[in-house]
Amino acid sequence: MAVAKVWIDKDACTGCGLCEGTCPQVFELNDVAEVKEEADFNEFEEKIKEAAEDCPTEAIHLEEK
Repeated sequence: MAVAKVWIDKDACTGCGLCEGTCPQVFELNDVAEVKEEADFNEFEEKIKEAAEDCPTEAIHLEEK
């Protein structure tokens, strides 16, 4: 299934940067991780899922269509 939506639980995010390291095309780190507005979820679907699975605080959430 394709990724339709990705968001970060900013209260759970510790700013470790793992997601940005895994998929810098979608995630960027400021004080906490953020999803880039222009991110192509379809092109980077596998990396998004990998970042969500690897997030130590489970702060990355995604919705599949």
